[in-house]
Amino acid sequence: MQPDTRPRRAWRKQATAVGKRVREGRPGTSGGSAGDQEVLDLVAEPYDSVAESERRLTDLQRVFATREDDRAVFLAVYARTTEAVAARIERDEFEDPDWVADYLVAFANRYRQAAHDYERGDLAAVADPWQLAFDSAAAPDSLVIQDALLGVNAHINYDLAFALADVGIEADRTAKLEDHRAVTDVLRTIVDDIQDLLAEAYAPGLEHVDESMGRADERLAIFTIDECRSSAWRNAVGLCSRFRVRRWVARRVTHATATGAAYLLLSTRASDTVHETLEAVEDGEQATDR
Repeated sequence: MQPDTRPRRAWRKQATAVGKRVREGRPGTSGGSAGDQEVLDLVAEPYDSVAESERRLTDLQRVFATREDDRAVFLAVYARTTEAVAARIERDEFEDPDWVADYLVAFANRYRQAAHDYERGDLAAVADPWQLAFDSAAAPDSLVIQDALLGVNAHINYDLAFALADVGIEADRTAKLEDHRAVTDVLRTIVDDIQDLLAEAYAPGLEHVDESMGRADERLAIFTIDECRSSAWRNAVGLCSRFRVRRWVARRVTHATATGAAYLLLSTRASDTVHETLEAVEDGEQATDR
């Protein structure tokens, strides 16, 4: 009996399509936001401390949630993450807590700037992974898990390398790498919290998925976070290189990785049946009821 090669062929076809879309350049767009003044007020000025980052991210999430703007989904995840890392800074549990604080603020400002540019409609200034994430959140049929993962992808696979380069990793790089890994450890501890948060606030069906998969989904999430953050560190090393070609390669790899991952996350839209089934799962309905 010959092995079934259809899944492999389908994966190759999908990967080829994603690669083509990344090479084509700027993605299409729904046109950006109309420019809500309350949102703009929260993202116009740079954050200058961990406490301010935490407070304004939380305020922005509440504004989005009140407006039923699905950008609130990622921000709920991000605000919880920032809170957890900030608590560990307060407990002085890093090798260099001042550097981690600067890192956290620089990272938050990367998101803030992308949100600001998108809200103003300055799409040329918005990185492709963020444009894809924000446009998806603006779509009427966006999936909660897509909104969360597209934001996580843009922020970790794209923003993180640049944020690390912004704050600098050259002085005592070994200690900084240990603190970078310690932040990853914090994220491992809140995977369950984030799943519960998304299920309670946005997609009740995710609770059943979590229960049915046991610890498998948590292990997959932790593995993915580890790999993405390790890749971001390697790209940050490249961005800080004294060699121009290495910096160029790091920028290209960072862009291609994050943009390609975004297109893969959006691939459910290619099939109405798949997309509607996932909607039913998130809503806690039986797919056969739709």
